Parts: sequence; C-alpha cells; structure tokens
Amino acid sequence: MSTYHNRISFQTQGDCDIIDITQNIDAIVKSSKLETGICTVFCSGSTGALTTIEYESGLLKDFPDAMERMAPKNIEYAHNERWGDGNGHSHIRASIVGPSLTIPFVNRKLTLGTWQQIVFVDYDNRPRSRNLEIVIIGE
Repeated sequence: MSTYHNRISFQTQGDCDIIDITQNIDAIVKSSKLETGICTVFCSGSTGALTTIEYESGLLKDFPDAMERMAPKNIEYAHNERWGDGNGHSHIRASIVGPSLTIPFVNRKLTLGTWQQIVFVDYDNRPRSRNLEIVIIGE
C-alpha cells in the first residue's frame, strides 16, 4: 500500500455555489501513479460540502432549492444570534451533505457512473477561498 496527497485551492461565490471538481480529482488520481485504491476528498471548513451529482442545469437549480426547503436562510438560528454572521443555515446544510467523499479507482480511473460528477458545494453566505485535501491510498 502507498499513499499520495495533494490539495486543490479555489475561490467560490457562496450561496450554494456548486463547482464540478471531477476533472481535478481525476488528474490527481492519475498523477499519483497508483493503479487501484481509494481517493478521499476532504473540505477543511464547516460551511462547505462534497457530494456527487449529475452536473446539469436542472439539478443545479433543484439542489439549492431542496437545501432551501431543508434549512431555510430566513429563519432563526442560534448560531446567528451568537456570532451575528447570518450563516447558521450554511453550517446546517454543510453538515447534512458532509465534508468528505471517498471514491474508488481502478486502472487509474475513478469508478464514477456515466452521469456522476464530483462537486464541491459552498453554502456560506459570502465568497470564500477554499482548500480541499486529497488523500489517495492504493497500489
């Protein structure tokens, strides 16, 4: 077994900004020189999340709409009262989706489905500078 680490850094717009990072992760898996294993992507930060989605215009509208129904922006959050930053909904949404994602790979190729892309979702209420840690374990 061997391990490999890399990092992706980028700017986001906030407010449920959905960024397709599939090509970035695919390139990192290939550069690892590992043939078979798992790739874990982790967001350091409590208002961002990682998941897979079919990255198309309908779902790019539906996904934020669904999150608004689950954790609306315009309701009371104790977090907002304590910190005054208005992003209580951001923390809840990111917690629902989760800060990490693990994808197997075989022959240096991610085992994603035909219509499945890896996305980072920024739930914060303002633009942010984001870092994702990528750790690969394999042979």
